[in-house]
Amino acid sequence: MQNAIDIHAISEKIQQQAPLVDRVFSEMDRVIVGQRYMVERMLIGLICGGHILLEGVPGLAKTLTVSTLARILQASFKRIQFTPDLLPADLTGTLIYNPQDGAFIPKMGPVFANLVLADEINRAPAKVQSALLECMQERQVTIGDETYGLEDPFLVMATQNPIEQEGTYPLPEAQVDRFMLKVKVTYPSRQDERMILDRMASGGDIEVQHALSVDQVLQLREVVEMVYIDDKIKDYIVDLVHATRFPEQMGLNEIAPLIEHGASPRATIFLVRAARAHAFLRQRAYVTPEDVKAIGADVLRHRVVASYEAEAEEVDSERIVQQLFDHVEVP
Repeated sequence: MQNAIDIHAISEKIQQQAPLVDRVFSEMDRVIVGQRYMVERMLIGLICGGHILLEGVPGLAKTLTVSTLARILQASFKRIQFTPDLLPADLTGTLIYNPQDGAFIPKMGPVFANLVLADEINRAPAKVQSALLECMQERQVTIGDETYGLEDPFLVMATQNPIEQEGTYPLPEAQVDRFMLKVKVTYPSRQDERMILDRMASGGDIEVQHALSVDQVLQLREVVEMVYIDDKIKDYIVDLVHATRFPEQMGLNEIAPLIEHGASPRATIFLVRAARAHAFLRQRAYVTPEDVKAIGADVLRHRVVASYEAEAEEVDSERIVQQLFDHVEVP
């Protein structure tokens, strides 16, 4: 009975916040044609405070989608174009010498914003990657001897091109694991592309209205954290992540040779958060196995490392994750 009362109260709070989310989707639809999957994942990342890696070929509106979301939010936004000659100081900031009083004054870098677009992140060298790693995980920046906290919410949305490898640096596993979701952006349908042609051919900017403030984002987070998740769903999530590490124990002997490394405990935490947010966007006060399945590939695809044997058989992590969902028992 207590659970029933709680679910009802949570459901009421979700209904109160629903118009805010609808307004964001409505404003995004004025600029972005289709790509509902990408927009929804970006909103999940924003609500959960999880960083997002967008992977897709050039021209699929990845950068446009992030910049449009920033315009809809009443929040600070910075875009960093990653290049091979980028330095850590270009990202985090540096100390500037003031000759008048002989002191060094900190000049804050572009990471000091609510929403940071790291465009073509895999073009930056290792030192820049490690500087961004501290920002993403610790939510702080060290300039000289001083440490400065980043704004809240702080969200890195990074893009990378999967087909052009010349002049790129593979992201370290430690950094890839910091991204809550890896979203694969695909080509639009023929119908959507015809709409894109009509909407974008003029070349003018499409105006959008502010629909969400920073305080409202923090309110949404509080409501999402209330979404009920049953112990059986929690066990299901743990079984999924455990199966990426020890597939034999889950009776998945045929998958075992295909996995080099499984997902970290961070995957378990992110999967719970993302499933709650997924349920919230559907105005439900509780998580179902379908929420876990819908968001699971985005949480796990970049955390499961395929073995050489898998590569020889042309099996990628995407197919391995799909097999896990097909075989792990659903509550």
